[in-house]
Amino acid sequence: MTKTFDQTSISLKGFYLLSFFGLGSLFPLLGVYFKEEVGLSGTEIGTLMSIGPVVMIFAQPLWGIVTDYTRRPRSVLVFSLVLTAAFGYSIYLLESYIWLIALLIVFSFMQSALVPVSDSILLNYVQKENKQYGNYRLFGAIGFAIAVYMAGRLAEAFGTRVIFYMFIAVLILCVLFVFKMPKENQSLKTDLKKGIDQLIKMPSFLVFLSATFLVFGPIFANNFYFGFYIQEAGGTLAGVGLAFLLAAGSEAPFMKFAGFTIKKWGMMHIMIFAAAISAARWTFYFFEPSFPVVLLTTVVQGFSVGLFIPAAMDYVRTNTPIEVRVTAVSLYTAVGNGLGSWFCTFVGGVIFDKFNIFYTYLFFGALSFIGLFMVFILSRMELQSSILIQRSI
Repeated sequence: MTKTFDQTSISLKGFYLLSFFGLGSLFPLLGVYFKEEVGLSGTEIGTLMSIGPVVMIFAQPLWGIVTDYTRRPRSVLVFSLVLTAAFGYSIYLLESYIWLIALLIVFSFMQSALVPVSDSILLNYVQKENKQYGNYRLFGAIGFAIAVYMAGRLAEAFGTRVIFYMFIAVLILCVLFVFKMPKENQSLKTDLKKGIDQLIKMPSFLVFLSATFLVFGPIFANNFYFGFYIQEAGGTLAGVGLAFLLAAGSEAPFMKFAGFTIKKWGMMHIMIFAAAISAARWTFYFFEPSFPVVLLTTVVQGFSVGLFIPAAMDYVRTNTPIEVRVTAVSLYTAVGNGLGSWFCTFVGGVIFDKFNIFYTYLFFGALSFIGLFMVFILSRMELQSSILIQRSI
């Protein structure tokens, strides 16, 4: 029995390591490929890179329906992995902007299944076996960090087309780990209408969604534009890989100890601190620091991403009614990962086109400071709510 559990644990960790390795090998340098190899403008690149977050909002609920209907999450994962790999490689075969838009819509739809379906399997497993979700999800951060570093080095030597070969090879290899994953999964179905009706009547939750839109948007858009920034700061493609290795790699230790940190300092203090770090980092980049200085600043991503994400999830779990908590998590993901990422990626591309990459990061900094202000408001609302509860007691 222990051997079976060990195999299951290894397969889950292997899946997260390789699936995020695949994503890390492609997305951070995809914008650079579009600019250098295809010759697209900043606005065109921003439009292409913003397709994924929008498609995700609509695709993930559909994948939830498919998974619940078939009761075969592993089959759904294999199906989506193979087609994601195939469509991802097909990007390399096209140069027409219009056809790239169509292909990225299909590609994003298939890729949108990977995280929610695998997370539903993992959440069911860790609850049954009394394990920690973060100890498995860490391997995703590690895989992403290593992949970008390797992709940068290889792209420097052989050209950016190498990212497509890495992507398809790793995702196909990832399929092997799916067969040893658990068969069961948590239901992804939600009563969206009932949940949304109840949640929009909670002013604090609406303020929370605004904060995540403003803070998460630049964080996720940075994955697409940081490669351009590094090159403008004097770095090479290998330098892009090193910068992502330091940035994404710094998230892992903070995620591991996020629970302890939140318990010690409180989720609101952690969210304020993390949002402030993000806002300061993006604004600092506007002043065109040298490449070595930029490298030194990448490690603060551990504070901003590695702490803000667990704290935000903790807020959703502890401040929303249990009967609509799944809907609350869905909304939180859709607004931060979806709408926020789309808005910042698209507008960031327009600013990049009209001005330069440094103004794109000034835009990210301004949004993040507004997001920090929204977190302050949320903190005051939660404090007043606690005072009223104590007085009623």
